[in-house]
Amino acid sequence: MRQLYHYWFSPNSRKARIALLEKELDFDLVLELPWKRRHDFLVLNPAGTVPTLIEDDGKTICGNAAISEYLNEKYDTVNLIGESADIRTEVRRLTEWFDIKFYEEVSEIIINEKFMKRYLKRGDTEAKVIRFANQNIKHHLQYIAYLTDRRNWLAGNDFSYADIAAASHISCVDYFGDVPWEKYPEARNWYARVKSRPSMQPILKDKVAGLQPAKHYSDPDF
Repeated sequence: MRQLYHYWFSPNSRKARIALLEKELDFDLVLELPWKRRHDFLVLNPAGTVPTLIEDDGKTICGNAAISEYLNEKYDTVNLIGESADIRTEVRRLTEWFDIKFYEEVSEIIINEKFMKRYLKRGDTEAKVIRFANQNIKHHLQYIAYLTDRRNWLAGNDFSYADIAAASHISCVDYFGDVPWEKYPEARNWYARVKSRPSMQPILKDKVAGLQPAKHYSDPDF
């Protein structure tokens, strides 16, 4: 059976999980805590990062972008990057926006302050740092609203890696209740559509012992 090494609050792992389900590919999840630098995992992926995908034949694909491109080129059940050069360019641009810009400005901060510090006992959370991320997310929600006012999905008419990347990062932040949905109804309507997709259901069922999600986290009609 195909295996995907992941951990709960890795947005890139969530991205790979959603893509595999959109492609209707069976896989087993293997929990890997990358900060432990486990020897057997480093043999598979010397970078020690998740996601890491192991195919049925033993082929190992490491890294967020590599897995995304591999899945789209290898399995043609659904195209998550787009048919035309223009659409593919826009999908990749927006995917990078969320995987880099949103991550640095929002999700990495929230995950570090509300999960990593607690889980790894790295000290107390800093309210001013969380406020910084909470301010940053408003810009991104406004941008999602702008895009979905002009398009069916973020990059165009079809659901794509742009939507998957955005939802993967936002879902991590939303677990902690740090997304001000009430002020951005257009972004909320887009996310409600993503939450309603079968590929998102396992993500929304994720639970971490001792860390309960926000009450609306798994509700598509939030």
